[in-house]
Amino acid sequence: MMFKLPRDGAPDFVKGSISIKVADFVKFLQANEKVGGWVNIDLKVSQGGKAYAELNTYQPERPDSLKEEPTIEYPEEEINDGFNVPF
Repeated sequence: MMFKLPRDGAPDFVKGSISIKVADFVKFLQANEKVGGWVNIDLKVSQGGKAYAELNTYQPERPDSLKEEPTIEYPEEEINDGFNVPF
């Protein structure tokens, strides 16, 4: 994958272009896929003015309280307030 800044004379709304070599990029995506099927890529510009793309490897640390799925308990009693619903 290559990221290039817009060519001279390009309209203001053009921010750059991305070129992707499909076979290599598919392997890259599969190797870097995160939970939920996402791969995050940052588009950056070096101090020297060269555009580049970089894999974003940031993973926020989840607090211990969020590491386990909460358990929801439902009452075992039957809920019936005396109404008969006709459907």
